[in-house]
Amino acid sequence: MLLRDLVYEVKNSITTNKARSSLTILGIVIGIASVIAMISIGQGAQKSIEENIQAIGANLLMIRPGSSFGPGAHVSGGQGTAKTLTLDDADAIKKEIGSVASVAPESSERYQVTAKGTNTNTSITGVTSEYAGARNVQIENGDFFSEQHIKSRSKVAVVGPETASDLFGEDTEAVGQKIRIKGIDFTVIGTTVAKGGTGFGSSDDVIYIPVTTLQQFLSGSDSLSLINVTVSEQSLMDKADKDITELLLERHSIADSSEADFRIVNQADIVSTASSVTETFTILLAAVAGISLVVGGIGIMNMMLTSVTERTKEIGLRKAIGAKKADISMQFLVEAVSLTFIGGAVGVALGLTISALVEKYAGLATQVTMSSVLLAFGVSALIGIVFGYYPARRAAKFNPIDALRYE
Repeated sequence: MLLRDLVYEVKNSITTNKARSSLTILGIVIGIASVIAMISIGQGAQKSIEENIQAIGANLLMIRPGSSFGPGAHVSGGQGTAKTLTLDDADAIKKEIGSVASVAPESSERYQVTAKGTNTNTSITGVTSEYAGARNVQIENGDFFSEQHIKSRSKVAVVGPETASDLFGEDTEAVGQKIRIKGIDFTVIGTTVAKGGTGFGSSDDVIYIPVTTLQQFLSGSDSLSLINVTVSEQSLMDKADKDITELLLERHSIADSSEADFRIVNQADIVSTASSVTETFTILLAAVAGISLVVGGIGIMNMMLTSVTERTKEIGLRKAIGAKKADISMQFLVEAVSLTFIGGAVGVALGLTISALVEKYAGLATQVTMSSVLLAFGVSALIGIVFGYYPARRAAKFNPIDALRYE
């Protein structure tokens, strides 16, 4: 059969029963659209999580007080509550570990903060001048802390945009304003650029003050909640982790590493774990949506079997005048693939539309990649072949004499 004749026959068959063809295609449209939308939402979530974690800082090791969790390890308080890390530990890491680019200790607690008759309960984080670089904190207005602020235990503060809005309103400049924490007045010297949530709390609902000021006037303790260590190169992350572990074990007089009173969290491990979880979630969503594709494929098979039955005499006549089995089989197979391909094209367009609407109105990040679109078309063609094969084979096996006698 000539290609021109094949195309004509397929087109004629599909357009002859427009309502039935449309309903059959609808199953494929819904299936492909669901898969595209689910994959885009899953990939968008993965990208958003990775970007938020990366926004914390690059090549980052986070040292937390308390024991690691694992076989033989004991629990030493909740996260960040054990008093095992100090500024002296941070200074030792900076001086003795050659692969370290910067060290930014922090101590964080929640306090009630008041300003001009308004109040809010927020995180007060004591930091050093290196914190902004280590944790990628950018200043919107004003300045961050200098070394002099840290040494002199200055009563100054840098405020996150969400906290600034809560305390001073949207249209009031926060820099130069006074805030009160535990009865002590602080002067706001800067506000930070909005970063949003990171999975570890909001980076915008926070007040930074010098760590020395927090320890002397607020907490009354020299312990730290966290030591942020920026490693000079990605390739040195494991070495820095090992060297810091050995240094702190020695400083804390601990012989057995399983009894360590601190734990080191590698940012790269966090990114890897988050990516793995979201990737699995995306596959699960796509698999659930893919069930509708199977249903659509069954609809294709049902329609093709009905079409074969209705066109039995036509098949018999064509075979009687010399049509080969391959010609008959190819016609019905191409017809099935054409239906699924049309459904795939419409489904991709609908899936892209759904993804755009979800991002615009639901506020969820979505990401549509060319690979997912190509996958959708590939799956459409595969469904046409798989579910169209049996009807095409059945049509090709008809005996022309029996087919012509069919009523």
